[in-house]
Amino acid sequence: MFVAHALLKYAVFTLPGTVKFFESLGLPGPLAYATFLAELVGGALILAGVGTRYVAAALVPVLLGALWAHSGNGWLFTSPNGGWEYPAFLAAAAVVQALLGDGRYALGSALFSTATTKGHYA
Repeated sequence: MFVAHALLKYAVFTLPGTVKFFESLGLPGPLAYATFLAELVGGALILAGVGTRYVAAALVPVLLGALWAHSGNGWLFTSPNGGWEYPAFLAAAAVVQALLGDGRYALGSALFSTATTKGHYA
């Protein structure tokens, strides 16, 4: 989802268009670039299972920003300009992922486990 939204900002809305959207909300334009990078890199790290707990926690503010941006549009994401239920769900899902951390088959688990923790997964 994070990678898809980053690519949407890049390929469909364009980064300059995303900057204008952020500015229309009263946010600083450069925050659009930071959001794009956070979504792209963070999404790739979560997909790879590297630092999942920390990356998901770091992306919660991005999702809360999306929730704020869509809060005036109504409940459903099918509302004009998108509603707030999808960003709210994604923020909750990111909190859960941050609490769960890497799974058994995550790349991070394989790369960074030690002899004392290998084989012991929560």
